[in-house]
Amino acid sequence: MLTELYIENIAVIEKTNIEFTKGLNVLTGETGAGKSIVIDAISAVLGRRTSRELVRTGADSSYVSAAFTDVGDAVLSTLEELGYSLEDGKLLIEREFTLSGKNNCRVNGRPAALSALKEIGRYLINIHGQHESYELMSPDLHIGYIDSLGNLSSDLEVYRQEYARYKDLCRILNQKESDDRDRARRADLLSFQINELEEAQLQIGEQDALMEERSILANANKLREYLSNASYLLGGDGGEFPGVLSTLSDVTDEVDSAAALVSGLSSVSERVRSVYFELQDLASDISRAGDDIEDDPYRLEQIEERLDLINRLSRKYGDTEEAMLLYLDSIKKEYDAICRFEEDRDKLIIEQQKSFARCNTLACAISEKRRLVSEDFCRQVTEQMRKLDMPSARVEVSQITCSLCDNGIDQIEFLVSTNAGEPPKPVAKVASGGELSRMMLAIKTVLSHSDPTDTLIFDEVDTGISGSAAQRVGDALKVVSESTQSLCVTHLPQIAALADSHFLISKQEKDGRTYTNVKPLNYKGRVDELARIIGGVQIGDAAYQYVRELLSGNPAAVSD
Repeated sequence: MLTELYIENIAVIEKTNIEFTKGLNVLTGETGAGKSIVIDAISAVLGRRTSRELVRTGADSSYVSAAFTDVGDAVLSTLEELGYSLEDGKLLIEREFTLSGKNNCRVNGRPAALSALKEIGRYLINIHGQHESYELMSPDLHIGYIDSLGNLSSDLEVYRQEYARYKDLCRILNQKESDDRDRARRADLLSFQINELEEAQLQIGEQDALMEERSILANANKLREYLSNASYLLGGDGGEFPGVLSTLSDVTDEVDSAAALVSGLSSVSERVRSVYFELQDLASDISRAGDDIEDDPYRLEQIEERLDLINRLSRKYGDTEEAMLLYLDSIKKEYDAICRFEEDRDKLIIEQQKSFARCNTLACAISEKRRLVSEDFCRQVTEQMRKLDMPSARVEVSQITCSLCDNGIDQIEFLVSTNAGEPPKPVAKVASGGELSRMMLAIKTVLSHSDPTDTLIFDEVDTGISGSAAQRVGDALKVVSESTQSLCVTHLPQIAALADSHFLISKQEKDGRTYTNVKPLNYKGRVDELARIIGGVQIGDAAYQYVRELLSGNPAAVSD
């Protein structure tokens, strides 16, 4: 439960510290005194969105901290998942937010993300504002109350996972069917490209080899001339020009003669003879190379045509033969996939039908649970509404089967009859503002038993209520507070008189600034505050007498 709330520089509150107790905690005060600001501060420490307008004028930042004890299992589990733990059984959540929008959050002194505060806060405090009464005017929201009472969140999670898969399959099938024309055009293009590349029978390295061969054929005459001259220089003409080989032969003979006289020259002789034989081999190779070079205009034309084809293909499919062959492999796979479309579509249709069947089975099971929960819901809410001074009230739940949707196959709407003899009708058509408030309180009373949060806040849920109805509403709030700590912002003395702890929120002006104060009231303070609520500016003895009678039935007030 919430034991302590500290607020600093939030709107008109400069600094205040509120120590809450078990049971029913009531906050009262004049309109505009700052009651809603206390609720805003609690919302902030729970990680909810804040506005920079909340930062007090003249301050750079706002700060709020909330201390909790006796937290429930849901909170403990969430803390463990997020890596936090209690310290001596206590939980302290802090949040500072600045004009620039920055947040500094802590959980038991350790830094925390704003999302962590929100995750933890959802199990700590549940705030019910007067606007929630008007949620009853929106049938789309009614199903959530039934699901909450029936604890159907896990069932819905399983269903929604399957329903999401079913929608994905529907989307894929619809996309496939709508793309028939585009798919046909794509298949034609791929077929043409595949045929063009396969007919080319490309080979890796082919272009380089062809360019070398083209260079030889295009320069055949020059090559023969160069090789002929080289052969001539090596071999000579057999007459006046002896050539390199003839000269080197003479050199070999001279060195051999010298080696016969000097043994140390034998290695030189061998090297000269080796060079001579090597040149002989080179002369033979050069001669054969020259003989092999022939003019072949037809082959040259073939090469030019082949290179032109490769160049044209490379501009469309890749810079190299390897790149073009890789592209060919990829488009063949794509083409095969398109050709297999009918087979794939049949498989998808079967899977879609299976998914639909699974969704329908899960949704029907949830629908049946809702039907059973709705019966209990109607009985309990009707009973609570009658306790809230609506003796002829009767609540029914309209449950209509619809097509599969995110919530299953149900459309749920609350119907209510507030007068005897009148058939139940949609809430929006028959309920007044006060009746809406009482119906919402009746629903919250019923749901409080299944609500995992440790603290409930009722922010002016008594709007439009007075007289005996106010007393009944107070009694209902008192019952709820016996099992769950409750905070209630109210303007009704009948409700405030039942509080276990009563806090007065007031404001004053000092040096041109407005300051809001929050203080707990003792018995005398309660008497004065309730008399103010009843009597306004001029408070008579009758008001004080009535207040004392109201408080006499509350041991917590009398003992102050």
